[in-house]
Amino acid sequence: MIVDLHNHTSLCNHAEGTIEEYIEKAIDNKTKYFGFSDHAPMDFDPKYRMSFSQMKTYEKNVLDAKEKYKDKIEILLAYEVDYLDGYMDKRVLDVDVDYLIGSVHFIDKWGFDNPEFIGKYEEMDIDEIWEKYFNSIEDMARSKLFDVVGHIDLIKVFKFLPKKPILEIAKNALHAIKEADMVVELNAAGFRKPIAEAYPSMEILEYMYKLDIPITFASDAHSPEQVGFSSDKLIEMAKSVGYKECAVFKNRKRQLLEF
Repeated sequence: MIVDLHNHTSLCNHAEGTIEEYIEKAIDNKTKYFGFSDHAPMDFDPKYRMSFSQMKTYEKNVLDAKEKYKDKIEILLAYEVDYLDGYMDKRVLDVDVDYLIGSVHFIDKWGFDNPEFIGKYEEMDIDEIWEKYFNSIEDMARSKLFDVVGHIDLIKVFKFLPKKPILEIAKNALHAIKEADMVVELNAAGFRKPIAEAYPSMEILEYMYKLDIPITFASDAHSPEQVGFSSDKLIEMAKSVGYKECAVFKNRKRQLLEF
C-alpha cells in the first residue's frame, strides 16, 4: 500500500503508540506516503479527540517527524473532521494541512459507531437510520469543505443492515461526492469490526468506479500494529473493479499515483 492517508495518534485519547512507531511500521510496509489525520477538536464529544489547545502540538509533532524521516518516507499532515452541523470550527477548517478527511460519526448527536450507544439501533427504523446517515454524507460532500470521504459506509459497522437496497439509499450521496470532486478512501478498519469487511462495500465501490470517483487507501490505525492491516485486501478490491490509481495530497492539491 504505497499510500496510507488515515491514521491517528494518542492525542485523540483512544489510540496508542508513538508517532515514530506508526511511521516505522509504515516504512516496513513499503508505504511511500503516510498521513496522520487525527480526530479534529470540536465543542462536542471531547472524550474522543484532542482539544483546540493541542492542535499546535499535534501539528508540530507530525511536522517534526516529517523532517526526521524525510529520506525514508513522506509524512503528510491532516485532520479527520466530524461533519456535524453547528460544531465545525474555522480553527480546524482553515488550518494549513495537506488534506482534510470529512467523516460522519453522529446522527442527530447519536454516536452510532460507539458500542456504548448501540442500543439505539433497536429504537429506530433501520432504513431511516441509513437514510439519515447518507443524507449527512451527501450534505458533507455538498459543503465542499473536505478532500476525502472517511469510511463512507461506516453505518454498517455493527452489521445492522437496511431492508432497502443499499445503493438506493447511497446513490444521491455518491453523485454529490462526484460533483464535489472528492476522493473516497478504502478503509481497512471495517475488517476489525463486527461487519468484517472494508469501507466501502464492493457494491458501493463498483458504483464509485462507474462514476469515476477517485480513491485512496487508509489503515485508520489506532495503534502501530494496525498500520497496513489487511492492505492487500484493499488493493485487491480496488484492482478487481478496475482502479489503477490512488490519490495523495500535498497542500490540499491532489495527485494520482499508480499502485
